[in-house]
Amino acid sequence: MGVLLPEQKRKVRKPLLWIGIASIVMTFAGLTSGYVVSRSALMAENRWLQFELPIQFYYATAAIVLSSVTMIIAHRAAKKGNAQLVKIGVLLTLVLGVTFAILQYYGAGDLIDRGLYLTGPGSNNATSWVYVIAGLHWFHVLSGIIVLLVTLFQANKNAYTIEDHQGLDMSAIYWHFLDALWIYLFCFLVFIR
Repeated sequence: MGVLLPEQKRKVRKPLLWIGIASIVMTFAGLTSGYVVSRSALMAENRWLQFELPIQFYYATAAIVLSSVTMIIAHRAAKKGNAQLVKIGVLLTLVLGVTFAILQYYGAGDLIDRGLYLTGPGSNNATSWVYVIAGLHWFHVLSGIIVLLVTLFQANKNAYTIEDHQGLDMSAIYWHFLDALWIYLFCFLVFIR
């Protein structure tokens, strides 16, 4: 079995990223489909609990949308060879990503404070679905934060140039995907109540 050359490795990275993204999409498509089926069955029996999403989820949405803007700035800066702006853009994206994760955590705390639990005697299907959907996305954001940390480390080494910024490209694709996924999930949870 042969060893891949550096150029061959570069060619397989993006397709592998897209395969990973496709698997995440399928996971959340399954979860949101399950939510709809469960909701439909329980609403027919008047057993679906209606409740407001935590205000922290709204703030978190603003943070993750802004983080995509800062990632766009970093990505454009790399294409222009502005290493300093790349570092600033990635750092701001990281800060906003961490802010998103913290706000989501406090959002879950708000649900608990209202007596809305994931499992146990105080739980119900509606809240359990919200915890699972938001929680699984939260774990993907944590993986995105790790990616951003690596990207920032590489940016601080001036690894991204006009000619070669594939690592930043892939980081940006994954981060924008997480942003778009959250916007979909957030709108889904707001409007499919």
